[in-house]
Amino acid sequence: MFAAYASSLDAADPLAGLTLGERPEPPVPDGWTAVTVRAAALNHHDLWSLRGVGLDPSRLPMILGCDAAGVTDDGREVLVHAVVSHPDWRDDETLDPKRTLLSELHPGTFAQRVAVPSRNLVPKPSALSFEEAACLPTAWLTAYRMLFTQARVVPGQTVLVQGAGGGVATALVALGAAAGARVWVTSRNPSKAARVTSLGADEVFATGARLPERVDAVMETVGAATWQHSVRSLRPGGTLVVSGATSGYVAETELNRVFFLQLRVVGSTMGTRDELARLLAFCERTGLRPVVDRVLPLADARDGFAALDAGDVFGKVVFTP
Repeated sequence: MFAAYASSLDAADPLAGLTLGERPEPPVPDGWTAVTVRAAALNHHDLWSLRGVGLDPSRLPMILGCDAAGVTDDGREVLVHAVVSHPDWRDDETLDPKRTLLSELHPGTFAQRVAVPSRNLVPKPSALSFEEAACLPTAWLTAYRMLFTQARVVPGQTVLVQGAGGGVATALVALGAAAGARVWVTSRNPSKAARVTSLGADEVFATGARLPERVDAVMETVGAATWQHSVRSLRPGGTLVVSGATSGYVAETELNRVFFLQLRVVGSTMGTRDELARLLAFCERTGLRPVVDRVLPLADARDGFAALDAGDVFGKVVFTP
């Protein structure tokens, strides 16, 4: 079958190890299901895999991709939940110490076929296209968990999203606005700032700018470059949720501000299958749809990877095998 896979790892030049070509169909163990992929979405995780983060050289060649929507052999239209927990794990799968994402230990979704644990399948609502549905299991699920599980955002609260344009950031804006929150965004890019307003952002500020008032929650994916601003932007009792650190992992924190203002700093990683089902219901009932930057045939996957690596995307890049 045709696939996009990592044949080598290079921290400085991740695209050097991206190969497009034939790979064997994945085995389907007991308790697993094969899915014919109709659409698969690109994530920063795929670029990090090519850099060697989370992907051991001993597992090469490895088919990349976490997200997919497709059809099972018995005709069911499904989404694939990317978090694979140990078969004996029964709690929140994001807390399983042995969890992996598709494309780390098991072949990923950038192929004509993918095999996943049967419990990782979620029915696809008919109202969503395969391309739209494929955007949800990683970036949008991450945003959903950040907002509603970790920060417990409710209508009327003010949320600050650090950075505009990426898949998680656009999902945070769209979901927050649809849930009745006032959403503020920081951005260095004027064109992306203008576009994020169309998703429901109430205000867009320059990165690091002083805000008119402190906010109830901050959604942080940038890391070191915005961390101090994030902490200082919170009202007393506010919540800072961090799910990534694209600008660096090490940042100074004014601990006196954290304890004196009783701030909550919460880590967040991906989401559960149940949260994915609730996210699908949210989109179906509100009419909310993920932002798709471009749809490319899988044969042109290199163009999508290059655009993401250059930061030249707004929303999600989707591949169709």
